[in-house]
Amino acid sequence: MQILHRTLGSIQQYLRDIKESSAADRYRPDPCPLCQARHSFLAHGFYYRTLVHVDFDQVIAIRRYLCRLCRRTVSLLPDFVLPYLRHSTVIIGLFLVSRLLAERSLQEAAQAAFQPNMPYQRGQFWVRRFRIQAAGVGAALASLTATVTAPDFVTRALQMLEAIGWIAAHCFLFGQLRMHLLGWPRFLIPRRGPISFPPLASSS
Repeated sequence: MQILHRTLGSIQQYLRDIKESSAADRYRPDPCPLCQARHSFLAHGFYYRTLVHVDFDQVIAIRRYLCRLCRRTVSLLPDFVLPYLRHSTVIIGLFLVSRLLAERSLQEAAQAAFQPNMPYQRGQFWVRRFRIQAAGVGAALASLTATVTAPDFVTRALQMLEAIGWIAAHCFLFGQLRMHLLGWPRFLIPRRGPISFPPLASSS
């Protein structure tokens, strides 16, 4: 299971911070979101995944924990990452706003998202999934921002995401409602209810 890790600063800061020896204790979730046992998590290493962001295309570490009671693992997904997608929330947001709000071509939208060599099919994939998800996203975000008058659900959802901020909106949708900004693939739709965030680490 994945829960969101609220990050402070840049991706580079995240990469340094998540590997510090004290990070396992600082970011240890409590209680277990799966069985609700308290103080049950053991640090369980990392898994690694690729991430594409502005001026960044590398592998990042994702910290994992194992619950001693239910024996299942929980991973701390950084808040700038969308589950099961390689490109960051910011990149996808820039592309969708350029393509669907500004009505630019796929190539121009890819340029706006700092992905000039992005395949045509990837942009179409993001657009298609967001169109399907837009009505639900707009309804879910209604508690976070003023009502937006728009000609269609897609425009409304994008305007709300821009007003709230893509990462903040993703944190609410995924962390509180288990919603995916681009919609879950059918075989990955979560079966469990909403969960809460682990606390932010102290800046001191």
